[in-house]
This record gives sequence, structure tokens and C-alpha cells, in this order.
Amino acid sequence: MNLYARPCFCLLISCLISSVYSQPSGGPYGPIQQTYELPTTTGTIYYVAPDAKPDAAGLSLAQPTTLEQAIQKVITGDCIVMRGGTYRTGGLLLNQSITIQPYKDEQPILKGTLIAKDWQLRQNGLWTTSWEHLFPSKPADWWRRESNAINTPLHLFNDDMVFVDGKLLKSAGWPGEVDENSFFIDYEKGIIYLGIDPNDKLIEITAFDSAITRTIEECHGKTSDGKGPTIRGITFTQYASRAFEFEGFYPNGLSDESEHGNDIVGTTIENCAITYCSRVAGFFLGDNLIIRNCLISDTSTEGIYVVASDDILLEKNIFRRNNIEDIRGYFPAAVKIFNQCYRATCRDNLIIDHPYSNGIWYDVGEVDGRIVDNWFQNIRYPEPKPSDRGHVPSYNAFFFEISKGAVCAGNVFVDCDFGMFILNASDVKMYNNTCVNSPAYIERNTRSAVGDHFGWHPVTGPDVDQRHGHQFVNNLLTADENFNNTLLVFKQDKSLCARLDKPQVEKLDYNIYVRRMASSRPLITWSPAANENCQIDFESLDAFRKYHSEFGANSRQFINYNGPLFKNAQLKDYGLLSEFTAAQNAAPVPSEISELLGRFSKEQYIGAFPIVR
Repeated sequence: MNLYARPCFCLLISCLISSVYSQPSGGPYGPIQQTYELPTTTGTIYYVAPDAKPDAAGLSLAQPTTLEQAIQKVITGDCIVMRGGTYRTGGLLLNQSITIQPYKDEQPILKGTLIAKDWQLRQNGLWTTSWEHLFPSKPADWWRRESNAINTPLHLFNDDMVFVDGKLLKSAGWPGEVDENSFFIDYEKGIIYLGIDPNDKLIEITAFDSAITRTIEECHGKTSDGKGPTIRGITFTQYASRAFEFEGFYPNGLSDESEHGNDIVGTTIENCAITYCSRVAGFFLGDNLIIRNCLISDTSTEGIYVVASDDILLEKNIFRRNNIEDIRGYFPAAVKIFNQCYRATCRDNLIIDHPYSNGIWYDVGEVDGRIVDNWFQNIRYPEPKPSDRGHVPSYNAFFFEISKGAVCAGNVFVDCDFGMFILNASDVKMYNNTCVNSPAYIERNTRSAVGDHFGWHPVTGPDVDQRHGHQFVNNLLTADENFNNTLLVFKQDKSLCARLDKPQVEKLDYNIYVRRMASSRPLITWSPAANENCQIDFESLDAFRKYHSEFGANSRQFINYNGPLFKNAQLKDYGLLSEFTAAQNAAPVPSEISELLGRFSKEQYIGAFPIVR
């Protein structure tokens, strides 16, 4: 599959999700190929082409200008219409609210690489070329030589990338490590080493740090208009850092929502593919951001990173393969919602195939998040399988940390280390999720603003004694014959047991637990508990109900169960069969959540899927 050709993922997704009965819509997901009409605008339309002359006016299809010249000319309300082809460019500065789109059904591709042609064969069998566009980088502040150097050597922090016929090579630490699948850079001499014969091959090396920076400063003789652009139908790939960088106020402490997100308001990015960015596909600050029907794939530290931005929407996107370098020692995420975003909505996205990354992570001071109708799959550390968090590295599909208030509903979690992980948070409502080999995990610990490594971070979320109020209702938690782990975990630091002896949840009922085989692991792990470890394991619902009679009266368990359940688990069709006796063993859904879930909300059913009849 050619990722540079703006692929269309609107074809069959039935192998991933069920069709009309699913709470996730079934697509189309990712970029939708289409024919773009010329935009209707009172501004000027500039036409650009890869082979255009920079002195051309760009006011007609017959005389296009370069993208660089058009970016310098545009003012609020103008449009840039791009002819198809490859634009090797970057570092473009923009501070006006404009539209950028293709011409008709043509496919513009922005690349952050240049072609390397002059290669010499060395006596050691390696090929070398001189390169002046290098992006060395220092290690992140979390890196410690004594603990991180083995798994994350320093050269992984450099941002340069090398591609051979479109294939990304791995970075090597010295020439002796270089083989046909890797490269080494001598930064002092500006020399790149390859182990593969470059003749008759397309060798592309990063030459641009970013594609477009939406600055809040003056540029091209214009002041910022405070509005975001609309960008649609473009492929961005092979940038040394990120495709997009949107500037704005970055709070370094507690911030009211009126104080941040106001520098750039109203950005829309749709039907774009953003791939192979050495760090982040896009870094955004600004309210009312919409990212819709995009492919975010093969990124390194994060896919989409949103900071201090209110009322954002990520919808019908594909997020795939983040942390492709397997950098260990920090916590990557395909989607990072960070630092006091209010009402950030992730709706109906595919978050799939992340062996070295979290999925969607709301972190530090998020308020009223909405995580609805998404499909999460294969978000897990490859080996070994985690038996308990903290003992083995693991990744989380949906991660909500040091934040207040969220609705997590109608989602599907398949083969994830942990489907939902709620940490040091309050008032998270988890309704009608389907978890297949993907446990739910809720924890609070002693982390506070006093002596914290990140200083101000805990101040933005609930304090230690406010981390409660969660609801866990109408969820379906299943384990097949290959999955041997606890399905629902509540954890609490034992030093807090005397101080916090009340549950983290206020509602815990109408959940269904299904195991295809008996397990050596408990069904539920509970904390706080009145024992030395502040924790107790329960092998069955009956045992749990005896301990906490107010929880689980209407929940049911099925152990060693091989009866009717899903329409077709082999094809990932998790619609519940009507023959499953607990399919309608559900509580009414609160109106707030019912409105978010939409078309099936008036039915009462377990998990994300209405009943298949």
C-alpha cells in the first residue's frame, strides 16, 4: 500500500467492526478520496504546482506559482489550490485563516525529504554521502544513562530519517552496526552511512523539520488574524520533527479555560494523511480544533498532541503505529490530550496496532472529556503478557490521568494490555463498553503537588482525597481461552488505606463478565480493603457481593462458558446474539450519555453493541 498516495480507508472495515449494529459507525475512516470543487470565497484563489515558477502570479490554472510563494501572499479568506505531485518543502510559516486543498481529484504530497544521489563505496563495504540538512537532538529530560541507555541509546533522540524506496531505515549507533536495514550519521563530519547499495534506488533523507507552522507572530508582513486554517485532502510525510506546529499560550500552572486556547481558534484538518514524522504528526494549541477522516501513522513520540485547547473534536480518524522506534523510558501516546483541555471529544476513531504506545491519553487537568464510539485494538506490549500493572511494561487503550470528569461510552477494546486505565482522576462515567481481552483498571495513589517531579501537574487535577465518583455500568468484559488475567482492577496505595477507606466508584453494576475458560487469576481485584496490602482478590461475583453488597447486585458472570455470545468473534463482529441470556441485562443510560451514544441509546443492552436479532 502506498501511504504517500492519500490512501482511502473508506472500503471494507467489516473485518474490524460490525456493520449497522455497531456503536462505532463502521466508517468511512481515514482519508476519503474525492473530487474537490473550487472553493467559494470572496478572497483570492492561488494555484500552485510542484514544477511551477516562483515568479508566476498563480492566479490561473495555466500559470501556477510555488507553494512557498502562495503561502507568503495569502491573507484571511484566500485559498490555495494544489495540483497533484510531490512538493519537497517545509518550514512554511502561516498566520492567516485560509483554505488549502487539492485541485479536483489530484493528490498533492508534501515531503520533508530531499533525494540523495552522490554516494561513494567505502573500503568497509558501506556507502556514504555528505549531507548538510541534519537534525541532531539531545535526550529528553527523563533519560538517565544508568537506567535507559541499554533500551534507548542516545542516537534514537536524533530526528533524521532515511528512506530507501519508501522504506524507513533504522538508526544505528556506529558504523559497525549498519546493515541493509539501517543507517548511521557522523554528525561532526556530516556524513551518512548506508549498508545497502543505493544505486538504482530512491534514497530520501530528511531535510525539513516541519511542513507548516501556524505562528501567532508576525510573518510575511502580516499580523495573526487569530483564526485557524482549513486543510483538506493533502498528504504530509517524512518530516524530521512534525508536519504541523500550531503555536499558542502554554500554561505552566493552573489555568482557567478562558485564559488558554484563544490564540488560534477554529482549525479544520480533514481527509489528510500524516505519516513518518520523526516525532509528532501534529502539535496543536487552539480552541475548536477539528481533525476528521485523517490517517495518522508511523510516528515516533506522539501522533496528535493537543495542549490547552477547548472544544476540540477528533472524529473518524485512523491512528496507527506510534512509537515506531520503540523508545523506552517514557509514556508515548497515539493521541495526547494534555494540560487542561476542556470538552475534548474523541468520537468514532480507529486506534489500532500500537505495540509500543498508549492509545488515547487525557493527561493533567483535562475536564469533561468525551471518549465515545471508538475502536481500540492491539494496544499492548508484545511480550510478555502483563499479569499485573507495575510488574511488566504495558500500554493502555484509553488512559485518563490527573483529570476531572469524562464519559467513556460505546467503545470497543480488543486485545489491549488495559482497555480503560483511570489514574488519580474523578467522576469518570464508563458505560456500555465492550472489552475483549482488555481489562479495566482504576487506581489512585499518593501523587500530589508536594514534591512531584513535574511540579504543577497534580495541581490541575483532583487532589488525593478527591479521586472518586466513578461509575462503571453496562460494560461487557470478556476473556477468550488464551487470556488469563483479572478483568476488573481497583488499586490504591496501601499508605492511603486509613485515610481513604471509601470506594473509588459510586456506581458499579449491570456489568457482565465472561470467561471462555477458568482462570488462575481473580475475576475482580478490589481496593481499598481492610488488610495489610489494602487489596483483596475475588474469584467470583458472589464473593465480591458478600464483601460489597451495594455493588454488583445486577451483574452476572459466565465462567467456562462456550454458549452463544458474539455474532462472529473471528471477524471481530461483537454484536451480541439475542440468544445470550444476559444481552439485555442492562440499566437505563443517563440522558447525558444517551445523547452522546445517539441512535441506539433508547435500547437497553450490555456493551457497545445493540442485540443482533
